[in-house]
Amino acid sequence: MVATASGTVQILFDFTRGSDQAGSWSEHSDTVKPSGMSKAVMVTQKTQQFQRAILFTLFNPQPNGSGFASVRCDTSFDLSEFNSITVRCRGQGINTKYKMLLRHKGLDKDSAVYGQIFAAPEKEFATVRLPLAEFKPYHRGMELSLQTNPLDVTSITNVGLKVDNGQYLPENQPGVAALEIDWIKATKSAAT
Repeated sequence: MVATASGTVQILFDFTRGSDQAGSWSEHSDTVKPSGMSKAVMVTQKTQQFQRAILFTLFNPQPNGSGFASVRCDTSFDLSEFNSITVRCRGQGINTKYKMLLRHKGLDKDSAVYGQIFAAPEKEFATVRLPLAEFKPYHRGMELSLQTNPLDVTSITNVGLKVDNGQYLPENQPGVAALEIDWIKATKSAAT
């Protein structure tokens, strides 16, 4: 955790240096179901001038529009000192709407997942801010009551990124997309 003039910052994932952090993210797409046909993979792009992670997705929904392509990473973060997650990224391809997912307390796939939709900037890299208070609880795509299912920010045990369709992301279309990511940080503005 670093205190700066503008607030407090904790790096959660820095894909621009060091080890292959993208390799710790695993796919959890709709292929977990017999009818699933989508694909997602997180890889490191490394050149002589830069390094970053890229989430490649092939969103291939069923005739009814359902489906998802996602990756996730097991973590152990206490975000109680922060009010937002920020992502420096850029989107390319057919879909630029993503959902960041958080799981807490080591709960499994049958428990609530907390999500927030964001639009990736398309031309230049920019920082997207996701307030922790705006992560909503979902179970199998259905929104739950936040009052009875609060997110425990002291025990974030899984972080994910997802492309899907449906009532929350109706703009997304079948096809290929890429989300380039420099880093993901937890932040607290000095003004709040």
